[in-house]
Amino acid sequence: MKKLLFFLALASFLQASSILDEYRQNGLDNIEKKLDQALTKPSYWKKLFSKNDISFGYFERYNSVLVCNKEKSTLELYRKNKEGNFVLQKRYTAFTGKNRGEKKSEGDLKTPVGIYNLVQKLSKVDSFYGPMAFVTSYPNLFDKYQNKNGHGIWIHGLPIDQKRDAYTKGCIAIDNQGLKCLDKEIDLHKTVLLIYENATKQHNDPQEFIRLGTWLYKWRNAWKYNDLQSYLSFYSKEFKKANGSDFTAFRNYKEAVFRRNKNKKKSILFNELNIIPYPNHPDIYQITFYERYKSPNYRYNGYKELLVRKKGSEFEIISEN
Repeated sequence: MKKLLFFLALASFLQASSILDEYRQNGLDNIEKKLDQALTKPSYWKKLFSKNDISFGYFERYNSVLVCNKEKSTLELYRKNKEGNFVLQKRYTAFTGKNRGEKKSEGDLKTPVGIYNLVQKLSKVDSFYGPMAFVTSYPNLFDKYQNKNGHGIWIHGLPIDQKRDAYTKGCIAIDNQGLKCLDKEIDLHKTVLLIYENATKQHNDPQEFIRLGTWLYKWRNAWKYNDLQSYLSFYSKEFKKANGSDFTAFRNYKEAVFRRNKNKKKSILFNELNIIPYPNHPDIYQITFYERYKSPNYRYNGYKELLVRKKGSEFEIISEN
């Protein structure tokens, strides 16, 4: 009943008489398929992205963005206002790794470049790290794809009762009063950290985001409507899952899954969508969303991440988690 009411509520927006005729003659399934197709049209994504500031990316999950510029030694806090624009709230002087460049391995004294979540707040730390620390999600999916290693990348404070060098072993350090202020300003679960080697703000092309939105939902529709060959065409032959399995293993697994689900109806919904150009990697995008998947023999609710590479004028998935 709820589903029927939902579609009827759309009538005033989507030519009421034709929607009702479609439902009267063919039921809800045909309407659902047409709405799924509408999500692959550029017009929908153009309207969506025009209402939002995409300077750092498109965000539905996050309302705060932390931007670290290693070259300028700064950490900036941006927050989304009521108009959907990210406004600079505070700029901190930041210490970063002794050595420049992207972190590749444990002990290289480099701060990573990339997109990270703040996964934990440590309220009790050694006094060398100030009053507290925020643990980042390094290594992330792209780091693992590139076979990078290491751990323990934090945002932390400065020594309370001792001296320190003007650099870190790879973490981001700001003054203790600033760290306490930052703690009050952010919600860990709604904050994303972007670490750049140099440029802090990318001039993102709205047309690229429109293409990514349409591409994403074409992938989702191929999956939902069991079109195996189309679905696999979205993946790079250099694809590697987070667990290390390659494209051949992935393809064989999906072939078996699609056979089991042949002629079975699926429901696949994406919420909290985020599309983020990867810092200092102009051909890479991170796409994350909360996925609600339901089929007759399997259900999944949880966050999913796609690592997408632009190749020529096309996009391809190189990893997922």
